[in-house]
Amino acid sequence: MDTPFRFDPVDLPPEALALRAQVRDFLAPRAGAFSAHTKGLSWMGVDQAFSRGMAAEGWIGMTWPRAYGGRERSQLERYVVLEEMLAVGAPVGFHWIADRQSGPLILKLGTEAQKRFYLPQIASGEACFCIGLSEPDAGSDLAAIRTRLKRDGEGWRLSGRKIWTTNAHHSRYMIALVRSEGTAADRHKGLSQVIVPMDAPGVEIRQIRDMAGDAHFNEVTFDDVSLPAEALIGTEGAGWAQATAELAYERSGPERYLSSFPLLAASVDAAMPGDRLTARVLGDAVADAAVLRSMSLAVAGMLDRGELPNNEAAVVKDIGVDFEQRLPEVARAVAGPGAALGDAGQFGALYQAVLQLAPAFSLRGGTKEIVRGIMARGLGLR
Repeated sequence: MDTPFRFDPVDLPPEALALRAQVRDFLAPRAGAFSAHTKGLSWMGVDQAFSRGMAAEGWIGMTWPRAYGGRERSQLERYVVLEEMLAVGAPVGFHWIADRQSGPLILKLGTEAQKRFYLPQIASGEACFCIGLSEPDAGSDLAAIRTRLKRDGEGWRLSGRKIWTTNAHHSRYMIALVRSEGTAADRHKGLSQVIVPMDAPGVEIRQIRDMAGDAHFNEVTFDDVSLPAEALIGTEGAGWAQATAELAYERSGPERYLSSFPLLAASVDAAMPGDRLTARVLGDAVADAAVLRSMSLAVAGMLDRGELPNNEAAVVKDIGVDFEQRLPEVARAVAGPGAALGDAGQFGALYQAVLQLAPAFSLRGGTKEIVRGIMARGLGLR
């Protein structure tokens, strides 16, 4: 009998285990320089020099064909690289979105010219991508998008705004979901995706600083931006289906439970020997992490077989968010109130960095309501 959710056990192949040792050797002389704040930012931390170092090892776009800058490695090998990077809080944000979803979208739907132009830029660590989805009047309700794409001779004109765009200020390109026909009332119909150079005339980027003073998010305005015909990615009018498939890639990675792993590891190191209460709290958290890892590996196995794990990725994302948002409480149980007051040195700094980001974990990749809607459809309940 077919089941809507499949989490088949996955054993990593020998080549993936060998690669893990190589990644650890790469990280060994570098991880000690990562600040507590950097570790807390996890995959949102941007360091292009670090990304270029990974690119030199062949670890960006590593599953793609060699003709486009890839190394033709397996999804399970890629999983090992991501897992090791996240475990130490490496600053992988410069290439993260491009490697995770922009590149695979271009590889799947792009023209040959688009693949040869964009993918080598990603694989070399030279091009950062951002995703243009949310708008001031269309946050989680992506079907209400108003940013307008109009034909202009053989090309296009783009006008509108995007908001909460991660790393737009670092990006060379944006893949934007826009309305190419109809109005917001048409919902899923008439949406398309375009690749927008962030230095094009008429593109304005305004950083949005959070309460901690960091600026990960941006508001991006398009003022009658001229785009060539080849800016369109995929099929005109098929943007909704394309974007939802792209979001499945976003939800499928180990960052859905490993973003805060450095804090869990630090909590284990900081625990007092013989403290049974702390041991129980940490034991529960480590057990949850082990289960999530098994589920996340199953999703990677599906990707390796060429399957799109929409339902499974949604489950991992939903459970992983609860797990990650609970980790600051676990850390506080271990370190006491001093962590919250910044009195616990590097541990306290890491705790505060994760605590500040934790509320947003349930938003990235889709709110809980959206993710559970996907799960409900997978179960035939909607």
